[in-house]
Amino acid sequence: MDLELTGKTALITGASRGIGRAIAASLASENCNLLLCARGAEALEATAHELRVAHGVRVETAAADITQPDVPARLVESARQHFGSLHILVGNAGGNSRGRFEDTTDEAWAEIMDLNVYSHLRTARAAIPVLKASGGGSMIFVASIFGREAGGAGLSIYNTTKSALISAAKIMAVELGGDKIRVNTVAPGSIRFPGGSWDKRVQADPEAMKQFVAANIPMGRFGRADEVADVVSFLASARASWVSGACLTIDGVQSHSLI
Repeated sequence: MDLELTGKTALITGASRGIGRAIAASLASENCNLLLCARGAEALEATAHELRVAHGVRVETAAADITQPDVPARLVESARQHFGSLHILVGNAGGNSRGRFEDTTDEAWAEIMDLNVYSHLRTARAAIPVLKASGGGSMIFVASIFGREAGGAGLSIYNTTKSALISAAKIMAVELGGDKIRVNTVAPGSIRFPGGSWDKRVQADPEAMKQFVAANIPMGRFGRADEVADVVSFLASARASWVSGACLTIDGVQSHSLI
């Protein structure tokens, strides 16, 4: 299936590893030009070089901390200057701070709210005028199944931020539909990739992780980053032209939400 993404420009945050890197690779394989953002310059440039060689697309990088208030607008402007337009925004940057709710601090809440919510909202606000000027486009934010249902003890901050991201994206979709800008979220379950938290847990205690999978994931394995990435590419494309305001679960039947 031709996703009709050739020549489109995508801005991806959290793009140097894991799901973000896989999203970059998937969009590059569809002939998108890319602006990749992450904190680590070396890993970011290595990803960019790999994608240039493999797919022959233009890839620019911006090593920056997306939580800094001035960075989102600078990223969008960089995309406009390099490519003349912007069609796709993928907000993938994110993190977690575990702990019992009664032990959490204002500082811990603020840190993860900045990373998981405010950075995406700032980038979206900056991107909207450029997307409008490009004739419309698509914004996709990487949330979590734990934004759709309870994530368990120790995850009050994470759960709240991912729920907020899904909610904000829904309202953005309502407001921007008339501008031909679609806004969606994806909700991955337990995704294993090299260096990621699930990969580290598997290496530390493989037997416990086998038991976890057997008890929690009916499809019998962890998900892969490319399986999330390909759904994001579909949502970014004209093939998903009637999909907006949605949250697509990508979890091997791990979650329990009915909606």
